[in-house]
Amino acid sequence: MRLFVQTMGSRGANLLLTRASRIKSKLQMVFEAKVLEVEDVSYQHAGHAAVKDNASETHFNVKVVSDKFDGQNLVKRHRMVYDALADELESGLHALSIVAKTPKEAGID
Repeated sequence: MRLFVQTMGSRGANLLLTRASRIKSKLQMVFEAKVLEVEDVSYQHAGHAAVKDNASETHFNVKVVSDKFDGQNLVKRHRMVYDALADELESGLHALSIVAKTPKEAGID
């Protein structure tokens, strides 16, 4: 699936995959993550005013453990994740809860 997303980069082709799958693929590609967890928690926000037309796949918890966070403060790490998912945020992703750690901070160094 990853090859399909990369070679067929149109927005239409990306919609064939779930948002969770796209998020995982993008974060893995950008961060070469040692640990990557993506949890769809949209069901917890159903009916909220910001969720239009009962949209699904709008709220996610992500945990990324990567060497690329080494030397970066928390704000910069979050900005890096937001930048990696910019197109998702523009197309319906409403909220992210982010845990971004180095392998050493996660105890897997």
